[in-house]
Amino acid sequence: MLDHFQRRKITDIVARWACLGMVFLALVPLASVLYDLTLKGLGGFSWAFFTQLPKPVGETGGGMANAFMGSAILVGLGCAFGIPVGVLGGVYLAEFGNNRFGKIVRFAADVMSGVPSITVGIFVYTMVVLTMHRFSALAGGIALAILMLPTVMRTTEELLRLVPDSLREAGLALGIPKWRVILGVVLRTGAPGIATGIMLAVARAAGETAPLLFTAFGSRFLSLKLDQPMGSLPVQIYTYAVSPYEDWHQQAWAAALALVLLVLVLNVLARVMTRQPGQGR
Repeated sequence: MLDHFQRRKITDIVARWACLGMVFLALVPLASVLYDLTLKGLGGFSWAFFTQLPKPVGETGGGMANAFMGSAILVGLGCAFGIPVGVLGGVYLAEFGNNRFGKIVRFAADVMSGVPSITVGIFVYTMVVLTMHRFSALAGGIALAILMLPTVMRTTEELLRLVPDSLREAGLALGIPKWRVILGVVLRTGAPGIATGIMLAVARAAGETAPLLFTAFGSRFLSLKLDQPMGSLPVQIYTYAVSPYEDWHQQAWAAALALVLLVLVLNVLARVMTRQPGQGR
């Protein structure tokens, strides 16, 4: 018979190997996706792919300069609309939200974070596109901002709650107004973590397709007008993927790889921003 110490040791070994096996199972589909994207998409990378506009239907060649520029503009609009509101909302919840209204706002943010993106697209289509009587980059930016808002708000709140109360009390004891304490002490202390939440929200918005189909719609031309339809990487990937042209399929794989690399870079930046000085990992 095994004694108590031996049973605990065997249980510990089994649990460790079980956890390792689950990690391996989780990595298999992720590695498969990355391998497949790299294998099929890397060959489509070229200078023309990043700098030229799409060729007319049926002609080979061309690129996705319109989609890259459009995605940058749409995500930029989403950041301009969503980040200030999300950060200020998070400040309110962290500093003044211990009441019934704060609980309602917090619950609404949690619900919004789980709302399907296509629902947001239909909502913005009804409220903005139908009002303007056209698809537009402005509507796309508003849709992305709504998707970013709950992540930024809840991340800001949680990070500001981690700031020690002693720092707030020290500022107030010096006679500094509360708004100055929040702006100069609390927000500056929690800034790296808030930046992480913003990066994660931007990464999610950059890969959304459904809301842009109902708002920005897409365009094969390079347009900088915010009141007109605008191309984007996710929408153009979808359009090319369902087309019957092999050249478009190759470009869709390349664009998908570029989008995954963009999301990877944003997540790495988020990790770097949260790393404390002297932290090894």
